[in-house]
Amino acid sequence: MAGFYRILTLVMNLLMLFQLCSIVSCSTSNSITRNQTIRDGDSLVSNDGSFEVGFFSPKNSTLRYVGIWYKNIEPQTVVWVANREKPLLDHNGALKIADDGNLVVVNGQNVTVWSTSAKPESNNTVAALLRTGDLVLSSDSDRNKWYWESFDNPTDTFLPSMRVRVDPSLGENHGFVPWKSENDPSPGRYSMGIDPNGAPEIVIWEGEKRKWRSGPWNSAIFTGIPDMHRVTNYIRGFKLSPPDRDGIVYFTYVTINSSDFLRFRIRFDGVQEQFRWNKDAKNWTLLQKKPDTECENYNRCGNYSVCDDSKEFGSGKCSCIDGFEPVYQDQWNNMNFSGGCKRRVALNCSQNLVADKRDGFKVLKRMKLPDFGSVVPLNSLVTCKDVCVRDCSCNAYAVVGGIGCMIWTRELIDIERFKLGGNYINIRLAGSELGGKEKPKIWIIIVSVIGAFLLGLCIWISCKRLKAFLWKKKDLPVSDTRDNSVNFKSSPINVLVGDQVDTPDLPVFSFDSVASATGDFAEENKLGQGGFGTVYKGNFSEGREIAVKRLSGKSKQGLEEFKNEILLIAKLQHRNLVRLLGCCIEDNEKMLLYEYMPNKSLDRFLFDESKRGSLDWRKRWEIIGGIARGLLYLHRDSRLKIIHRDLKASNILLDTEMNPKISDFGMARIFNYRQDQANTIRVVGTYGYMAPEYAMEGIFSEKSDVYSFGVLILEIVSGRKNISFRGSEHGSLIGYVSFYSFQV
Repeated sequence: MAGFYRILTLVMNLLMLFQLCSIVSCSTSNSITRNQTIRDGDSLVSNDGSFEVGFFSPKNSTLRYVGIWYKNIEPQTVVWVANREKPLLDHNGALKIADDGNLVVVNGQNVTVWSTSAKPESNNTVAALLRTGDLVLSSDSDRNKWYWESFDNPTDTFLPSMRVRVDPSLGENHGFVPWKSENDPSPGRYSMGIDPNGAPEIVIWEGEKRKWRSGPWNSAIFTGIPDMHRVTNYIRGFKLSPPDRDGIVYFTYVTINSSDFLRFRIRFDGVQEQFRWNKDAKNWTLLQKKPDTECENYNRCGNYSVCDDSKEFGSGKCSCIDGFEPVYQDQWNNMNFSGGCKRRVALNCSQNLVADKRDGFKVLKRMKLPDFGSVVPLNSLVTCKDVCVRDCSCNAYAVVGGIGCMIWTRELIDIERFKLGGNYINIRLAGSELGGKEKPKIWIIIVSVIGAFLLGLCIWISCKRLKAFLWKKKDLPVSDTRDNSVNFKSSPINVLVGDQVDTPDLPVFSFDSVASATGDFAEENKLGQGGFGTVYKGNFSEGREIAVKRLSGKSKQGLEEFKNEILLIAKLQHRNLVRLLGCCIEDNEKMLLYEYMPNKSLDRFLFDESKRGSLDWRKRWEIIGGIARGLLYLHRDSRLKIIHRDLKASNILLDTEMNPKISDFGMARIFNYRQDQANTIRVVGTYGYMAPEYAMEGIFSEKSDVYSFGVLILEIVSGRKNISFRGSEHGSLIGYVSFYSFQV
């Protein structure tokens, strides 16, 4: 008998142990099944320990809510709330699977206060908390079959891996609604989501009224947030997914480092913030918030006006677009800009008028594009300007990289001028507004022209006399090589590029000697026309052949590129780089002298069927190898780390033996050897050869040159230009090769 009692006691202890294990298992599991209940005080934890779901009370409140928060982060950071409209009054609530298979929150009387309201195929369901922070309801027999997820029903927080639906047929997506106050999770009066019309953009609404918007998405950034270029985690994370089987696309955000905790949330006061968890300092670091400045508030200055935060406080921040004036001048003077601006002169909208009376366009630079723009598809015969001109309701147009042609047929709303970044937009104006507010009288024009002519004549005569006097003292004959130039770290170069930089010890040639060598820049000696000047062949008297790049004296175009070549290429020495022999800097004349390449540029052979045969496969291989050696020297082996930024067939010159030499360093940039990449708002180069991240985002690095080199290799192998496939189904040589490589 005693043995029976011992066995009974042992069995009871085991049952209690199993029950205790069951309770512990429930509180530490990442899922809830039909037979489990999460009571107030218990919780679910994601498999990786990042997130937790359970009951909580906000600060200074006794009400109980079911929510999701970061595990082991203090203070508690809640990212999702279930029963935000029906809080529990005590600690008797529970989270469980209901008889119909839905996940529900019930009070102490087992009354449902919140439900997933899904339509499961059966009641055999399970709820699980994923490592992303997503709470999902799925079939217990097929965990990949989801009926509901918290990511599709967010509250105030956007987490990485969450998807935001972009569907023009459904209209605006007010997906995120903040708390009513800092300590009240009930829905507030603001919302944040996506406006899918035109090019999609993020919008914050106050009720149905807009408070802030991000500007259109251009496949890389939201154009109204130019500082996205400078926040690496920000720019690289957002993606617009390919259409699903229903044709719907989604915005997603993926962190570069999956171990980072990063979140976006809309505050109770309608401000959107981005945070990253600082593991060392153990706090949330604010990366950005919007709106953050006066001009970021929606339509701060009214319709047809521009807001500029770089100006002084007050009315100086707001200005009407050229051709417009305040609707209510007295209100404008009192810094009330709500009335906005209006046209001074109505549009004519007719092409049958004389030129000075037709509507035209005024270009505004570095702008946040107005709201409510439409994206218009174009064909090869129609430009974006044509579309706008033909539509009498069109007030402006813009050609935006990554989007295409946009036009505005409504009033121009919410325009901001940026210090950096932004877009060009063309504002439609009456012809009389394009030349100024008032046409000057004819006699003023006549007197001004005559006066300018006489002044110019006097200056020209004085300069000619001064030039003759100076060159008598410093005559540089052409008969001998040593006399063609004077080798000094002297005034012409230092004046041009500044004494503060390390200027090269470069030969400086006289204008007369270069003019004599090129036959006074005779037309028969013209080798070609470059983007920043004309190139001539020259011969010094001793038989040395040169190539002379002459920068136009009437324009400042190319001056920065000219300086760049002096500072860069003179310091570079490699058999696969064109050698700079000297320069000429005199009055308005600026010229660079190079070694002469008798076979000119690579593109003359590659893309000319009559000459292409001279490039056999061995020679093409040697040309590719030579370019690679030159590029390796620029990136790795030279004293300076150089990014060329304009590598293309026309910038590869060929010597007598068809050896390649890289030329044209006007757009090149010097890198620190520890530097990986840089940004620029001035994207220069040749489309078709430019890497996507450079063309769209202004980010350039060694990889930019490598991309251009890859395009060049394809052209050398195929004998076809990259852009020769434009208009075809492939779009480019790269697309053509990728398509058939995939097929193989």
